[in-house]
Amino acid sequence: MSLAIDIAGLTKRYGTTPVLQGLDLQVAQGEIFALLGSNGAGKTTTISILTTLARPDAGTATVAGCDVVLDPQGVRGRIALTGQTAAVDDMLTGTENLVMLGRLSGLTPRAARRRADELLQRFALTDAALRRVSTYSGGMRRRLDLALSFVVTPQVLFLDEPTTGVDPRSRLELWEVIRGLADAGTTVFLTTQYLEEADRLADRIAILHSGRIVRSGTAAQLKALLGSDTIVVQAPDGTVRDEVSTDGSIASVRDVLDRLAASGVDGTLSLRRPTLDDVFLSLTAATPTAPETLREFA
Repeated sequence: MSLAIDIAGLTKRYGTTPVLQGLDLQVAQGEIFALLGSNGAGKTTTISILTTLARPDAGTATVAGCDVVLDPQGVRGRIALTGQTAAVDDMLTGTENLVMLGRLSGLTPRAARRRADELLQRFALTDAALRRVSTYSGGMRRRLDLALSFVVTPQVLFLDEPTTGVDPRSRLELWEVIRGLADAGTTVFLTTQYLEEADRLADRIAILHSGRIVRSGTAAQLKALLGSDTIVVQAPDGTVRDEVSTDGSIASVRDVLDRLAASGVDGTLSLRRPTLDDVFLSLTAATPTAPETLREFA
């Protein structure tokens, strides 16, 4: 497996407060990887180290083949970062923002304008190209922020809570954009507090708690930690009469339904599946150093 990010034993303290405590993590080239964690878990610190904005106290980290401590310039030339707030100039138009960054990145005026036009089209901003960014909606500002990250196409894109503060429709549009970027070959490292976002977007997910990865895997693997699907039987007044676990197979569900029908129970049925929210709450409530908690999926 070719790695875009390789972290081993990463440690970081602020004063006497430990933030990262021996973080180990690998991200394959071309995948969308989501890092989940509560406020203060160390998500932003991890991104700060990987993007060379902070130095680790111990451990190693390479991004796109470059060591973040020994070759920070190499890392910076291969990545892009979109933070929690859009880094755009409100007084400029969308085109002017992109052309300015293109010129700062070394493009000629003609090449910068051509790249701006390409990105405005790619991120569905062509109709707003000549409007000042101060008139943009939250979703449009985030799309422009992402477009700025691609003036020079990065090998690895870091997104620190990219959809914070945008409306549900804009969030769905941004998800489509992010998936398209990954499909085109860019590795995406994503932090988010929206667990549905990780569920919908990420190829793999890691849960960070107290500075350590407590579990990682696909969304389906993580949900499977909490067991199988459950058939919930509700009385006509809405109260729960029974909950019956199944293994999710057709045969198992049919057997449960047959038994319920034979018992003459009256009411309605619904199928409840474990969610990432359930997994997150379960794992972050556990002791982070428990051996079974630290096991990762192969």
